[in-house]
Amino acid sequence: MPLFDKPLPDLREYRPERHEPADFDRFWQETLAKASTDPLEPDFVPYDSGLKTVDVWDVRFTGFGGHRIAGWFLAPRDPAGPLPTVVHFLGYQGGRNWPIDWLVYPAAGYAVLVMDTRGQGTETADPDPGANPQVPGFLTRGLVDRDTYYYRRVFTDAVRAVDAARSHPIADPARIVVAGGSQGGGIAQAVAGLRTDLAAALIDVPFLTHFRRATEMIEKTGYGEIADYLARRRIPPEDVFGVLDYFDGVNFAARATAPARYSVALMDTVCPPSTVFAAYNHYRGPAEIDVWPYNGHEGGAQLQRMRHLKWLADTL
Repeated sequence: MPLFDKPLPDLREYRPERHEPADFDRFWQETLAKASTDPLEPDFVPYDSGLKTVDVWDVRFTGFGGHRIAGWFLAPRDPAGPLPTVVHFLGYQGGRNWPIDWLVYPAAGYAVLVMDTRGQGTETADPDPGANPQVPGFLTRGLVDRDTYYYRRVFTDAVRAVDAARSHPIADPARIVVAGGSQGGGIAQAVAGLRTDLAAALIDVPFLTHFRRATEMIEKTGYGEIADYLARRRIPPEDVFGVLDYFDGVNFAARATAPARYSVALMDTVCPPSTVFAAYNHYRGPAEIDVWPYNGHEGGAQLQRMRHLKWLADTL
């Protein structure tokens, strides 16, 4: 795949105008305040994974609408004290899978909570799909209104996942990190913009960012779902983007203050590099970015994770 977006020097300067609803902050304050009226009721059930040096818990907590959200919580066995804890969000249409898939952070001395994404994962349903016609996938579910849009529920779940992680006695409440790649990166970016109590954010090739540009560039699953929705319904694009502006990662990045480590791949045809730089260049707090010039959506893969661990050790 050749380079298809802006040259890297232009990307580093790319800071597009943000389309921000006047009541953006009020919408999210009211959404989270309403969710907070439901007791979190975090439940950590010990899970026999067969691992000898890592403890595992099967997690449930209350997310948006009182719905129970699943997850895994892993930590090194018999830690000396409270541990920095990573809240990890998942890629598009992926589930929490099995504990053995999440051993990197415990091996490095961290606890980790992995949140199942409602409707996409293996354990968590999405009871509020919205009533609008939609194309296959999740990006157009409930898209007729900001109140019914699917990612209102997901982002609220994710904010509550931080509280669930913090409630575990092993977790150090002052050292909570949000992390994820692709959709997970977009969710982590949103949570970083909605909370002021995070120690750090790891945001890799984030999805759900700079929707207007992304839908003009991408035909595949993901942003292409929105373009397909507009093509089929032939409705004014602003009717759709006016809703998506409440969920755009660029607007969350402009509010986020936790130290952040981004990554971007210049041949990424799933999350175009200009969409990532749009958020990175608007990020309010201190931020760094790793650039992978000849990679697609896989980005830095395992090497990126190794860089994360070193950066977290320095940052925390």
